[in-house]
Amino acid sequence: MLTLLSQFFIKNASDKEPSALRQVYGVLCGCVGIALNIFLFLGKFFAGTISHSISITADAFNNLSDAGSSVITLIGFRMANQKPDMDHPFGHGRIEYLSGLAVSIAILFMAVELIRTSFDKILHPEPVDCNALILVILLVSIAVKCYMAYYNYSIGKKINSAGMKATATDSLSDTLATTVVLLSTLFTHFTGILIDGYCGVLVGCFILFAGFSSLKDTINPLLGQPADKEFVQQIESIVMAHSTILGIHDLIVHDYGPGRVMISLHAEVPAKGNILVLHDEVDNIEHELQTKLNCSAVIHMDPIMNDDPETIALSEKVKEILHTIDETLQIHDFRIVKGPTHTNILFDVLVPFHYQMTDEALKKEIQGSVQTWNPTYFTVIQVDHTCY
Repeated sequence: MLTLLSQFFIKNASDKEPSALRQVYGVLCGCVGIALNIFLFLGKFFAGTISHSISITADAFNNLSDAGSSVITLIGFRMANQKPDMDHPFGHGRIEYLSGLAVSIAILFMAVELIRTSFDKILHPEPVDCNALILVILLVSIAVKCYMAYYNYSIGKKINSAGMKATATDSLSDTLATTVVLLSTLFTHFTGILIDGYCGVLVGCFILFAGFSSLKDTINPLLGQPADKEFVQQIESIVMAHSTILGIHDLIVHDYGPGRVMISLHAEVPAKGNILVLHDEVDNIEHELQTKLNCSAVIHMDPIMNDDPETIALSEKVKEILHTIDETLQIHDFRIVKGPTHTNILFDVLVPFHYQMTDEALKKEIQGSVQTWNPTYFTVIQVDHTCY
Protein backbone atom coordinates (compact mmCIF):
# COMPACT_ATOMS: atom_id res chain seq x y z
CA MET A 1 0.00 0.00 0.00
CA LEU A 2 2.73 2.47 0.96
CA THR A 3 4.60 1.72 -2.26
CA LEU A 4 1.53 2.64 -4.30
CA LEU A 5 1.00 5.81 -2.25
CA SER A 6 4.65 6.84 -2.64
CA GLN A 7 4.44 6.37 -6.41
CA PHE A 8 1.32 8.54 -6.48
CA PHE A 9 2.42 11.31 -4.09
CA ILE A 10 6.21 11.36 -4.65
CA LYS A 11 6.89 12.31 -8.24
CA ASN A 12 10.46 12.25 -9.63
CA ALA A 13 11.93 11.06 -6.32
CA SER A 14 15.42 10.70 -7.84
CA ASP A 15 15.46 14.41 -8.77
CA LYS A 16 14.58 15.71 -5.30
CA GLU A 17 17.06 17.10 -2.79
CA PRO A 18 17.78 14.66 0.09
CA SER A 19 16.17 16.98 2.67
CA ALA A 20 13.05 17.48 0.52
CA LEU A 21 12.74 13.74 -0.17
CA ARG A 22 13.16 13.03 3.53
CA GLN A 23 10.33 15.41 4.42
CA VAL A 24 7.97 13.95 1.81
CA TYR A 25 8.58 10.40 3.00
CA GLY A 26 8.24 11.50 6.63
CA VAL A 27 4.92 13.24 5.98
CA LEU A 28 3.56 10.30 3.96
CA CYS A 29 4.52 7.71 6.59
CA GLY A 30 3.16 9.95 9.34
CA CYS A 31 -0.22 10.28 7.62
CA VAL A 32 -0.44 6.53 6.98
CA GLY A 33 0.52 5.87 10.61
CA ILE A 34 -2.16 8.22 11.92
CA ALA A 35 -4.85 6.61 9.76
CA LEU A 36 -3.93 3.03 10.62
CA ASN A 37 -3.55 3.69 14.35
CA ILE A 38 -6.92 5.46 14.56
CA PHE A 39 -8.46 2.52 12.70
CA LEU A 40 -6.90 0.09 15.19
CA PHE A 41 -7.96 2.22 18.17
CA LEU A 42 -11.60 2.28 17.06
CA GLY A 43 -11.65 -1.47 16.42
CA LYS A 44 -9.99 -2.41 19.72
CA PHE A 45 -11.96 0.10 21.76
CA PHE A 46 -15.16 -1.40 20.37
CA ALA A 47 -13.87 -4.92 21.12
CA GLY A 48 -12.79 -3.91 24.64
CA THR A 49 -16.15 -2.29 25.36
CA ILE A 50 -18.29 -5.24 24.31
CA SER A 51 -15.99 -7.78 25.98
CA HIS A 52 -15.40 -5.75 29.20
CA SER A 53 -11.68 -6.44 28.77
CA ILE A 54 -9.28 -3.92 30.30
CA SER A 55 -6.33 -5.44 28.44
CA ILE A 56 -7.99 -4.92 25.03
CA THR A 57 -9.00 -1.39 26.02
CA ALA A 58 -5.45 -0.69 27.21
CA ASP A 59 -4.13 -1.95 23.91
CA ALA A 60 -6.60 0.32 22.11
CA PHE A 61 -5.33 3.40 23.94
CA ASN A 62 -1.80 2.27 23.13
CA ASN A 63 -2.74 2.63 19.45
CA LEU A 64 -4.32 6.02 20.16
CA SER A 65 -1.05 7.18 21.72
CA ASP A 66 0.74 5.90 18.61
CA ALA A 67 -1.59 8.03 16.48
CA GLY A 68 -0.77 11.04 18.64
CA SER A 69 2.91 10.20 18.27
CA SER A 70 2.52 10.16 14.50
CA VAL A 71 0.87 13.60 14.62
CA ILE A 72 3.74 15.06 16.65
CA THR A 73 6.30 13.33 14.41
CA LEU A 74 4.54 14.73 11.36
CA ILE A 75 4.68 18.25 12.80
CA GLY A 76 8.33 17.67 13.70
CA PHE A 77 9.23 16.67 10.14
CA ARG A 78 7.50 19.78 8.77
CA MET A 79 9.18 22.17 11.22
CA ALA A 80 12.59 20.51 11.03
CA ASN A 81 12.77 21.18 7.29
CA GLN A 82 12.60 24.96 7.73
CA LYS A 83 15.55 26.78 6.21
CA PRO A 84 18.27 28.28 8.44
CA ASP A 85 17.69 31.83 9.64
CA MET A 86 19.50 34.51 11.64
CA ASP A 87 18.49 32.96 14.97
CA HIS A 88 19.16 29.37 13.86
CA PRO A 89 22.07 29.42 11.38
CA PHE A 90 22.43 25.62 11.50
CA GLY A 91 18.78 25.00 10.63
CA HIS A 92 15.93 23.50 12.65
CA GLY A 93 16.76 19.81 12.32
CA ARG A 94 16.83 19.15 16.05
CA ILE A 95 13.11 19.89 16.23
CA GLU A 96 12.68 16.30 15.03
CA TYR A 97 14.41 15.15 18.23
CA LEU A 98 12.30 17.48 20.36
CA SER A 99 9.10 16.14 18.81
CA GLY A 100 10.32 12.62 19.57
CA LEU A 101 10.96 13.69 23.17
CA ALA A 102 7.39 14.96 23.48
CA VAL A 103 6.06 11.68 22.06
CA SER A 104 8.13 9.64 24.52
CA ILE A 105 6.85 11.59 27.52
CA ALA A 106 3.24 11.18 26.33
CA ILE A 107 3.78 7.42 25.97
CA LEU A 108 5.15 7.19 29.52
CA PHE A 109 2.14 9.01 30.99
CA MET A 110 -0.20 6.73 29.01
CA ALA A 111 1.62 3.62 30.26
CA VAL A 112 1.43 4.67 33.92
CA GLU A 113 -2.32 5.38 33.66
CA LEU A 114 -3.02 2.03 31.97
CA ILE A 115 -1.05 0.16 34.63
CA ARG A 116 -3.01 1.97 37.37
CA THR A 117 -6.34 1.08 35.70
CA SER A 118 -5.25 -2.53 35.27
CA PHE A 119 -4.41 -2.84 38.97
CA ASP A 120 -7.97 -1.72 39.74
CA LYS A 121 -9.16 -4.50 37.44
CA ILE A 122 -7.04 -7.01 39.36
CA LEU A 123 -8.63 -5.90 42.64
CA HIS A 124 -12.14 -5.85 41.14
CA PRO A 125 -12.21 -8.45 38.33
CA GLU A 126 -15.10 -8.68 35.89
CA PRO A 127 -16.05 -11.50 33.48
CA VAL A 128 -14.59 -11.11 29.99
CA ASP A 129 -16.59 -12.02 26.89
CA CYS A 130 -15.01 -13.62 23.84
CA ASN A 131 -16.50 -14.07 20.39
CA ALA A 132 -15.37 -14.40 16.77
CA LEU A 133 -15.60 -10.64 16.08
CA ILE A 134 -13.24 -9.81 18.95
CA LEU A 135 -10.73 -12.44 17.79
CA VAL A 136 -10.85 -11.15 14.20
CA ILE A 137 -10.22 -7.57 15.37
CA LEU A 138 -7.17 -8.67 17.37
CA LEU A 139 -5.78 -10.78 14.51
CA VAL A 140 -6.23 -7.93 12.02
CA SER A 141 -4.50 -5.61 14.48
CA ILE A 142 -1.49 -7.93 14.69
CA ALA A 143 -1.25 -8.10 10.88
CA VAL A 144 -1.52 -4.31 10.49
CA LYS A 145 1.15 -3.65 13.13
CA CYS A 146 3.52 -6.13 11.44
CA TYR A 147 3.02 -4.23 8.18
CA MET A 148 3.64 -0.89 9.94
CA ALA A 149 6.86 -2.22 11.45
CA TYR A 150 8.00 -3.34 7.99
CA TYR A 151 7.34 -0.09 6.15
CA ASN A 152 8.63 2.14 8.96
CA TYR A 153 11.90 0.23 9.11
CA SER A 154 12.26 0.17 5.30
CA ILE A 155 11.63 3.90 4.87
CA GLY A 156 13.64 4.73 8.01
CA LYS A 157 16.62 2.90 6.53
CA LYS A 158 16.08 4.57 3.14
CA ILE A 159 16.14 8.13 4.54
CA ASN A 160 18.33 7.34 7.57
CA SER A 161 15.71 8.35 10.13
CA ALA A 162 16.31 7.14 13.68
CA GLY A 163 12.78 8.27 14.56
CA MET A 164 11.15 6.03 11.97
CA LYS A 165 13.32 3.09 12.93
CA ALA A 166 12.21 3.64 16.54
CA THR A 167 8.60 3.69 15.33
CA ALA A 168 9.22 0.34 13.64
CA THR A 169 10.51 -1.08 16.93
CA ASP A 170 7.47 0.35 18.72
CA SER A 171 5.18 -1.36 16.17
CA LEU A 172 6.89 -4.69 16.87
CA SER A 173 6.38 -4.23 20.62
CA ASP A 174 2.73 -3.39 19.90
CA THR A 175 2.45 -6.64 17.94
CA LEU A 176 3.79 -8.55 20.91
CA ALA A 177 1.43 -6.74 23.30
CA THR A 178 -1.62 -7.48 21.15
CA THR A 179 -0.54 -11.11 20.88
CA VAL A 180 -0.44 -11.29 24.69
CA VAL A 181 -3.95 -9.79 24.82
CA LEU A 182 -5.22 -12.32 22.28
CA LEU A 183 -3.74 -15.27 24.17
CA SER A 184 -5.11 -14.01 27.50
CA THR A 185 -8.58 -13.62 25.97
CA LEU A 186 -8.50 -17.20 24.69
CA PHE A 187 -7.08 -18.46 27.98
CA THR A 188 -9.86 -16.81 30.01
CA HIS A 189 -12.51 -18.07 27.57
CA PHE A 190 -11.41 -21.71 27.82
CA THR A 191 -10.39 -21.86 31.50
CA GLY A 192 -12.62 -19.28 33.16
CA ILE A 193 -9.60 -17.91 35.05
CA LEU A 194 -9.68 -14.08 35.07
CA ILE A 195 -6.20 -12.84 34.12
CA ASP A 196 -7.40 -9.77 32.20
CA GLY A 197 -6.09 -7.25 34.76
CA TYR A 198 -2.69 -8.94 34.92
CA CYS A 199 -2.42 -8.85 31.11
CA GLY A 200 -3.40 -5.17 31.22
CA VAL A 201 -0.45 -4.54 33.55
CA LEU A 202 1.80 -6.51 31.19
CA VAL A 203 0.65 -4.44 28.20
CA GLY A 204 1.24 -1.27 30.23
CA CYS A 205 4.77 -2.46 30.99
CA PHE A 206 5.37 -3.07 27.27
CA ILE A 207 4.28 0.51 26.58
CA LEU A 208 6.42 1.80 29.47
CA PHE A 209 9.49 0.02 28.09
CA ALA A 210 8.81 1.40 24.58
CA GLY A 211 8.48 4.89 26.05
CA PHE A 212 11.82 4.68 27.89
CA SER A 213 13.55 3.31 24.77
CA SER A 214 12.13 6.12 22.67
CA LEU A 215 13.12 8.66 25.34
CA LYS A 216 16.71 7.42 25.25
CA ASP A 217 16.82 7.54 21.43
CA THR A 218 15.72 11.20 21.41
CA ILE A 219 17.68 12.49 24.42
CA ASN A 220 21.05 11.07 23.33
CA PRO A 221 21.33 13.14 20.12
CA LEU A 222 20.28 16.26 22.03
CA LEU A 223 22.93 15.72 24.71
CA GLY A 224 25.56 14.74 22.14
CA GLN A 225 26.40 11.15 21.31
CA PRO A 226 29.23 9.51 19.35
CA ALA A 227 28.80 9.38 15.61
CA ASP A 228 27.86 6.07 14.06
CA LYS A 229 31.00 3.93 13.58
CA GLU A 230 30.07 3.23 9.98
CA PHE A 231 29.85 6.98 9.31
CA VAL A 232 33.27 7.54 10.92
CA GLN A 233 34.75 4.76 8.77
CA GLN A 234 33.29 6.36 5.64
CA ILE A 235 34.92 9.68 6.55
CA GLU A 236 38.27 8.01 7.18
CA SER A 237 38.04 6.06 3.92
CA ILE A 238 37.33 9.17 1.84
CA VAL A 239 40.07 11.29 3.44
CA MET A 240 42.77 8.62 3.50
CA ALA A 241 42.14 7.75 -0.16
CA HIS A 242 44.17 10.90 -1.00
CA SER A 243 47.90 10.16 -1.14
CA THR A 244 48.90 13.53 0.33
CA ILE A 245 47.10 12.74 3.61
CA LEU A 246 49.32 10.79 6.00
CA GLY A 247 46.80 10.40 8.83
CA ILE A 248 43.76 11.95 10.49
CA HIS A 249 42.81 12.64 14.09
CA ASP A 250 40.65 14.88 16.31
CA LEU A 251 37.56 14.00 14.30
CA ILE A 252 34.44 15.67 15.69
CA VAL A 253 30.92 15.17 14.33
CA HIS A 254 28.38 17.90 15.08
CA ASP A 255 24.80 16.71 14.69
CA TYR A 256 22.26 19.50 14.12
CA GLY A 257 19.50 17.11 13.13
CA PRO A 258 19.01 14.47 10.44
CA GLY A 259 20.67 15.57 7.22
CA ARG A 260 22.41 18.51 8.96
CA VAL A 261 25.83 17.26 9.99
CA MET A 262 29.06 19.21 10.29
CA ILE A 263 32.43 17.56 10.80
CA SER A 264 35.87 18.86 11.70
CA LEU A 265 39.14 16.94 11.67
CA HIS A 266 42.91 17.33 11.59
CA ALA A 267 44.71 15.92 8.55
CA GLU A 268 48.43 15.18 8.72
CA VAL A 269 50.35 16.35 5.63
CA PRO A 270 54.08 16.37 4.71
CA ALA A 271 55.81 19.35 6.33
CA LYS A 272 57.93 19.92 3.23
CA GLY A 273 54.97 19.80 0.82
CA ASN A 274 53.82 22.76 -1.26
CA ILE A 275 51.35 24.64 0.96
CA LEU A 276 49.23 25.78 -2.00
CA VAL A 277 48.99 22.29 -3.46
CA LEU A 278 48.14 20.79 -0.06
CA HIS A 279 45.51 23.46 0.58
CA ASP A 280 43.91 22.76 -2.79
CA GLU A 281 43.83 19.05 -2.00
CA VAL A 282 42.16 19.68 1.36
CA ASP A 283 39.53 21.83 -0.37
CA ASN A 284 38.84 18.93 -2.75
CA ILE A 285 38.44 16.54 0.19
CA GLU A 286 35.97 18.88 1.90
CA HIS A 287 33.94 19.07 -1.30
CA GLU A 288 34.03 15.28 -1.68
CA LEU A 289 32.74 14.78 1.87
CA GLN A 290 29.93 17.24 1.14
CA THR A 291 28.99 15.43 -2.06
CA LYS A 292 29.24 11.83 -0.84
CA LEU A 293 28.13 12.13 2.79
CA ASN A 294 25.98 15.28 2.66
CA CYS A 295 27.92 16.95 5.47
CA SER A 296 29.83 20.19 5.79
CA ALA A 297 33.50 19.63 6.59
CA VAL A 298 36.30 21.78 8.03
CA ILE A 299 39.80 20.28 7.83
CA HIS A 300 42.83 21.59 9.69
CA MET A 301 46.24 20.70 8.23
CA ASP A 302 48.93 19.39 10.60
CA PRO A 303 52.41 19.34 9.00
CA ILE A 304 54.58 16.42 10.11
CA MET A 305 58.19 15.47 9.38
CA ASN A 306 57.62 12.19 7.56
CA ASP A 307 61.08 12.11 5.96
CA ASP A 308 63.32 12.89 8.96
CA PRO A 309 65.01 9.69 10.26
CA GLU A 310 65.54 11.05 13.79
CA THR A 311 61.91 12.15 14.17
CA ILE A 312 60.65 8.82 12.84
CA ALA A 313 62.94 6.83 15.17
CA LEU A 314 61.90 8.86 18.22
CA SER A 315 58.24 8.49 17.28
CA GLU A 316 58.54 4.70 17.11
CA LYS A 317 60.34 4.65 20.46
CA VAL A 318 57.59 6.72 22.12
CA LYS A 319 54.97 4.38 20.63
CA GLU A 320 56.76 1.43 22.23
CA ILE A 321 56.76 3.21 25.59
CA LEU A 322 53.04 3.94 25.31
CA HIS A 323 52.22 0.34 24.39
CA THR A 324 54.02 -0.89 27.51
CA ILE A 325 51.60 1.33 29.48
CA ASP A 326 48.46 0.41 27.52
CA GLU A 327 47.93 -1.06 24.04
CA THR A 328 44.99 1.29 23.35
CA LEU A 329 47.06 4.49 23.58
CA GLN A 330 47.93 6.27 20.32
CA ILE A 331 49.94 9.35 19.37
CA HIS A 332 49.76 12.00 16.66
CA ASP A 333 51.19 15.47 15.88
CA PHE A 334 54.66 14.19 16.79
CA ARG A 335 57.56 16.63 16.45
CA ILE A 336 60.84 17.49 18.16
CA VAL A 337 62.49 20.81 19.05
CA LYS A 338 66.23 20.60 19.70
CA GLY A 339 68.14 22.80 22.11
CA PRO A 340 71.76 23.04 23.26
CA THR A 341 71.11 21.15 26.53
CA HIS A 342 67.91 19.20 25.93
CA THR A 343 65.32 18.20 23.34
CA ASN A 344 61.58 18.80 23.67
CA ILE A 345 59.36 16.04 22.32
CA LEU A 346 55.88 17.33 21.53
CA PHE A 347 52.94 15.05 20.74
CA ASP A 348 49.27 14.33 21.48
CA VAL A 349 48.18 11.13 23.22
CA LEU A 350 44.82 9.70 22.23
CA VAL A 351 43.08 7.80 25.06
CA PRO A 352 39.62 6.21 25.25
CA PHE A 353 37.03 7.73 27.57
CA HIS A 354 36.92 4.62 29.76
CA TYR A 355 40.64 4.94 30.54
CA GLN A 356 41.13 4.89 34.31
CA MET A 357 44.42 6.78 34.71
CA THR A 358 44.15 10.56 35.08
CA ASP A 359 45.68 12.81 32.42
CA GLU A 360 48.33 14.14 34.77
CA ALA A 361 49.29 10.66 35.99
CA LEU A 362 49.59 9.44 32.40
CA LYS A 363 51.80 12.40 31.42
CA LYS A 364 54.03 11.78 34.45
CA GLU A 365 54.43 8.10 33.65
CA ILE A 366 55.29 8.79 30.00
CA GLN A 367 57.78 11.50 31.02
CA GLY A 368 59.44 9.15 33.50
CA SER A 369 59.76 6.37 30.93
CA VAL A 370 61.21 8.73 28.29
CA GLN A 371 63.79 10.20 30.68
CA THR A 372 64.81 6.73 31.84
CA TRP A 373 65.67 6.11 28.21
CA ASN A 374 67.33 9.54 27.68
CA PRO A 375 67.48 12.15 30.49
CA THR A 376 67.92 15.02 28.00
CA TYR A 377 64.47 14.42 26.50
CA PHE A 378 61.51 16.36 27.90
CA THR A 379 57.94 15.66 26.82
CA VAL A 380 55.24 18.25 26.09
CA ILE A 381 52.03 16.20 25.95
CA GLN A 382 48.43 17.04 25.06
CA VAL A 383 45.94 14.37 26.13
CA ASP A 384 42.95 13.89 23.81
CA HIS A 385 39.93 11.71 24.56
CA THR A 386 38.01 9.86 21.92
CA CYS A 387 34.86 7.73 21.83
CA TYR A 388 35.27 6.46 18.26
